[in-house]
Amino acid sequence: MKKILDDLVKKFETKDFIKDDPIQFPHHYKNKFDIEISAFISSLFAFGKREMFIKKLDYLFSLFDSPYQLIIDYKKRNLDDFIYRFIKSCDLIELLRLLNKLYVLDKSSLEELFSCSDRLKTATNYFYKNCNCPNSAGFCFMFAKPENNGALKRLNMFLRWMVRCGEVDFGIWKNIKKSELFIPLDTHVARISREFGLLNRKQNDFKAVIELSEKLKEFDPNDPIKYDFALFGLGIEKSKLSLSAK
Repeated sequence: MKKILDDLVKKFETKDFIKDDPIQFPHHYKNKFDIEISAFISSLFAFGKREMFIKKLDYLFSLFDSPYQLIIDYKKRNLDDFIYRFIKSCDLIELLRLLNKLYVLDKSSLEELFSCSDRLKTATNYFYKNCNCPNSAGFCFMFAKPENNGALKRLNMFLRWMVRCGEVDFGIWKNIKKSELFIPLDTHVARISREFGLLNRKQNDFKAVIELSEKLKEFDPNDPIKYDFALFGLGIEKSKLSLSAK
């Protein structure tokens, strides 16, 4: 199994992966703050039809010269017409306000926020604690609460981008070990993992995330989440073949 997974990682963890993935947006920038801010926003919007959320993100990042400028000067642009599924303009504006508070008022950063041991809960709690609309459906969808036992796929994907280093991921955060990451579990990763006998749990929840992450450590204890490329890439490939056969 290890050889199969390693070969799949080599196949899918390439620069070609970037162009169709939301990670394309942070790859437009060189500054550390620009990379992590654009990556964070991109990961939160990474749901639904890929071409739709990429179109929305492309528009949003085109409004300013840099993502850091976006959170500094967001009030200078009219974002009232910005809507993406559950996320309304008020949710986007609140997200930008909170990032402004984190970087400007608190003189902190996303890296510092996520660097504690209970990072998913601590980071999520920060945004809810300081939010002016914590009951908004769009805001709640952007920030799923860890205590609800969801898979937290988008936050785990963001952390993979920041912590791992390779042709796709950035590796600009040094305070978190690669071995501490969790698998970004979506339907593709879950389906292939069960087909390979890597995941027994039937629900796609955080218990499944822990089970699969621990299983992948058997193949690479130092960098188990590199296998996200193998499982996700094969899942997408099989889905495309299934659709073309219909």
